[in-house]
Amino acid sequence: MDVSERLSFFAALYRVDQNEELGMWLLYLTIVGLSILVYKLGFAKKLPLFKSIIIYFFLFFGSTVLTFLGIFLPVAEGLVVAAFILIIYKIRLNNEKKQGNI
Repeated sequence: MDVSERLSFFAALYRVDQNEELGMWLLYLTIVGLSILVYKLGFAKKLPLFKSIIIYFFLFFGSTVLTFLGIFLPVAEGLVVAAFILIIYKIRLNNEKKQGNI
């Protein structure tokens, strides 16, 4: 069985099987960016600076682990879906606030 057939979409897009170093960095940056977006859209609260630094440190560290899983599992794809759902939720919430229903 060929390894390239088992890659997730983003891993295949970045050609992790052919150019390992650049592909892994691109996959890592994609997962970090999507994780930050999902965190900001769904979970972020106003925190003091030190607490925010700790949260982002663990977000970057967790993204390292997720990058290795994201080679064969749809980690980045799941983050894209979560981001779209949260964007739709935020848009609808803002529309409801403008109409005065909330």
